[in-house]
Amino acid sequence: MWLRRLFNRFFSMFQKKQIQLGLYGPPNGGKTTLANRICGDWLGEEIGTTSKIAHETRMLFRKNVTIKYDDERTLKFLLVDTPGLASRIDYEDFVKEGIPVQEAKQRAKEAAAGVTASVHSVDDADCVVVVLDATKEPNNAVNTTLITQLEERQIPLCIVANKVDLKKASVERVQEVYPQHHVLGISAKYGDNIDTFYEKLYELTEQVD
Repeated sequence: MWLRRLFNRFFSMFQKKQIQLGLYGPPNGGKTTLANRICGDWLGEEIGTTSKIAHETRMLFRKNVTIKYDDERTLKFLLVDTPGLASRIDYEDFVKEGIPVQEAKQRAKEAAAGVTASVHSVDDADCVVVVLDATKEPNNAVNTTLITQLEERQIPLCIVANKVDLKKASVERVQEVYPQHHVLGISAKYGDNIDTFYEKLYELTEQVD
């Protein structure tokens, strides 16, 4: 894995390549909402449809996302919105949402394939935004495995604690679990702290080799 990544970075020196920015995290953390916020703010259009049902997002791509900070700073990147990471996907979770059994089984199968693709795509990311739901307990195997994986591969990352507009949200709780990283509280839905988030993106991409 590390050899392939080294080759990709070496090869990229000889061709123009957009930075690939990936949004990763558990289901329903707000990745697609954040992707839509970014694309809406800078492109005037959304990248995908959000759903209250977990595991509905498939891999989504948007090229040439350009953020202009001022006359001297412009950031252009390929935005990748990924399926929510999970250790287990049960078709019965879809059934509970009123989906017929056969369709639920098919959706579970597609969702599992999406998770696998999401895990494999980490190696192609130049930098990553880990999107966590600030209303939920952040200390779990899925989140820790993802962040450890990124750290081991030395992929620049930032953690955002999303949904700070909700009463149960706690940025401090997320920060306590991952003290080695600065955690930024945002509301992708309403745009809280979104300007600070864009500044963080610029700093993040500056770390890309």
